[in-house]
This record gives sequence, C-alpha cells and structure tokens, in this order.
Amino acid sequence: MSSSLLIKTIKKSLRSVLPDNNQFYSLHEPSFNGNEWKYMKECLDTGWVSSVGKFVDRFEVQLAEFTGAKYAVAIVNGTAALHICLKLSGVEANDEVLIPTLTFIATANAAVYCGAIPHFIDSEIRTLGLDPFKLENYLSEITEIKNNECFNKKTGRRIKAVVPMHTFGHPVDMDALIQVCERFSITVIEDAAESLGSYYKGYHTGSQGYLSALSFNGNKIITTGGGGAILTNDEFLAKQAKHLTTTAKLPHKWEYVHDRVGYNYRLPNINAALGCAQLEQLPEFLKKKRTLAERYRKAFENVEGVTFFVEPEFARSNYWLNAILLNEEDIEFRDRILDSTKHDGIMTRPVWKLMHKLEIFGNCPRSNMTTSESIERRLINIPSSAGLIAF
Repeated sequence: MSSSLLIKTIKKSLRSVLPDNNQFYSLHEPSFNGNEWKYMKECLDTGWVSSVGKFVDRFEVQLAEFTGAKYAVAIVNGTAALHICLKLSGVEANDEVLIPTLTFIATANAAVYCGAIPHFIDSEIRTLGLDPFKLENYLSEITEIKNNECFNKKTGRRIKAVVPMHTFGHPVDMDALIQVCERFSITVIEDAAESLGSYYKGYHTGSQGYLSALSFNGNKIITTGGGGAILTNDEFLAKQAKHLTTTAKLPHKWEYVHDRVGYNYRLPNINAALGCAQLEQLPEFLKKKRTLAERYRKAFENVEGVTFFVEPEFARSNYWLNAILLNEEDIEFRDRILDSTKHDGIMTRPVWKLMHKLEIFGNCPRSNMTTSESIERRLINIPSSAGLIAF
C-alpha cells in the first residue's frame, strides 16, 4: 500500500470511531461528571486542603477496596510512589534494578533516586511489557547467586529488584515473571501507574508484587490532578510507607522529632477529594474505554499494514492508551502518519524513546533489545479518552 493510501485509510478508520462533534481529539483527557465540584468545595469551605483530611483517608480506603490490596497509601505522584517502593524493598546505592527499556522515564528515575543503576530489559510483543522468558535466559548468562542474593558477574553489583511496567494498562505475564524472580532472589515491584482497573488472571495489577505504585496524573484513567499511591498487603510496609512519606515525623502533641530522612510526599486533601469523586466513576470509565477499544479493533481489522493492539489472553485491560502497530515494511511512514493526523486535529504519538537510547542512561547495563526496538519503530498511540464514548 502506498504511503498516501495508508495514511488516508488510517485516518478514515479513526474517524469512523471518533465522535464528529470535536475539532480536536486529544490523546487522553479527564472526565469530570460526578462529585468533583462538591467534594473540592467542601475542602475549600472547611479549610482542609493540605496533607491531612477526611478525603485522604477515604481515598486510601476506596483504592484498597477497588484493587483488593489490604493497604493503600496516597502519595503526591506516581514517581514518588515508585521511589518509596524501591527504598522499602531494600534497594541501596550501587544496586542494579531491572527495568523494561520500553517505559516512561519515571520507572528509571525512581531507581536513580535510590542511588541504584537501571539495568534495561527487553519487552515482548504479546504484552508490550517486560519479557519474563528472555529475562530468565539473560539472567542465567550474566548472574550468580551468593548468600541468597543475585549478582551481576560483569559488574559485581547486586541485582536487587525488578520493576515490570504494565504498558498502556496491559498486564505483564506476572506468574512467569514471579517464577523467574524467585529462582534468582529478586524482589518484584510493580509499576502499575497506567493500569488501574486492569486484571491479570482475575487479580488486579499491583496485587502480586512486594509493593506497587499507581499514578493519578491528569492523563490517567482517573486523576487527582497529580498524585499516586503505594499498594501493599503487608501492614508493616504500609506503616513504613506512610511514615517515610510524611517526613518520618514521630507522633507527638507538639515536638518535631524525625527518626529517619523522610520525604514530603503525602497527597493533599483537596487532590484526594478529586480522586474520591473520580473513583466513584471508575467502573463507567472502564466500560467506556473497553467499548472504545472494541470499536477501534473492528475499525482496523481489515486495514492492510496496521494491527490494533489487543489485551493478552490472560488479561482484562483498562485500555488506558489504545495503540496501533505498523507492519515493519511500513515503518518509514510513521512520522508522516503522526504529522497528518495532527494536522487533521487527531492527536497521535509514538511510544516513549527507549530508555537505553537516552544519553543519561547510555552507560547502563542492558540485554538485547530486538523486540522493544521493533515496537518503538512501529507503535502509534491514538485518542483514548473515556469521554469519546457516550452511552
């Protein structure tokens, strides 16, 4: 197919799904149709707008109930949540943390905040997430176990943790990954920033790692403006997470005594109020997003040279960001497709630049990246807002 015909066909397929009442279709924008104004006005009326208030507590309870986690700790953003997850898992300076190269930079930054070194791993096309089978083969070649800990034979550094990221809401194959990590004595920290409302074999993402992180940035499936959360099933870890993220201040009527170097990472009450209203609407958002994904699937099923990405067989995805994949022979047209859709008021974007290709991480260890580099060349995200569907 010629480039002009391919571009025309892609835009026609997009237009067949998108409502015809918009001049511009963003990639993902929030919907505020519930109690947002009511709850936030209460914060303003009462003066409870900072990091203490009933909406913070309510938001944590609602998150735990929805995800099935025993504990949720509200945090100022998803990157901060990842940072604390890694610290609580015992990641120390000069450790290595296994991270998919196909991820948003926050995953790698959180490891660097701990003084650790990101060690980049390839993904698989089935999930767009970390490939546990390639990881097992790779670790078998480069590591050795000493005193029940995993060490990189090439660098001499301890490999302490792995951070699978559920790309665009599609769950990683967690059973396979956990088996690998148990064999190599590596802690699993789930980056579930994009996957609120996604399930792996009936379990909500973020429920199988030692700890996990969520994000509620303005472009996520629900938003608190900026915000995140830590999920865990361990009461001690939950208490430590709350302690560390509130400057590690010991409770007292008036004394300011801090027993550790802590962080001012707690989510403000006014943001939590927004989150509570959004969580009330999450089931409807999920229904709309899965409907949108199904319409896209049908629209692209007969388009030569393009594949709409669908959830893996073991998962139920929130389809946070929908994506199409070009055939390898058509990758030269990717940027023209991006330019043409933007010109027509349809926001599209490529996947993030792979982490190992960024200059700041150029010297970090990495596995072979064949699949991730193929995905990077071929993937285009398309408009995915729940508000694009009206029931």
